[in-house]
Amino acid sequence: MGSENTIFFKVEKEKNENFKQILKEVYDAMAKSDKGYEPISQIVGYILSGDPTYITSEKNARSLIRQVERDELLEELVKEYIGVNEWKKE
Repeated sequence: MGSENTIFFKVEKEKNENFKQILKEVYDAMAKSDKGYEPISQIVGYILSGDPTYITSEKNARSLIRQVERDELLEELVKEYIGVNEWKKE
């Protein structure tokens, strides 16, 4: 039987500022490569699987993306998508 408790986690504010820059650098490394990468698909594959080989090692992109926890990256992407700067309790 599954747990009925909700698990909470929060991304520290200091880390938030680097996410966008890291993601942009990783995207650019793949988009500007002559190897025919699909940057969005590659990043999604990495986030879902945790397999760093989805990300090119060109321009240090693989090392950069691994500086960010995948759950934190996903949280920031969702917040950006829906336009929420900070989660607020109502």
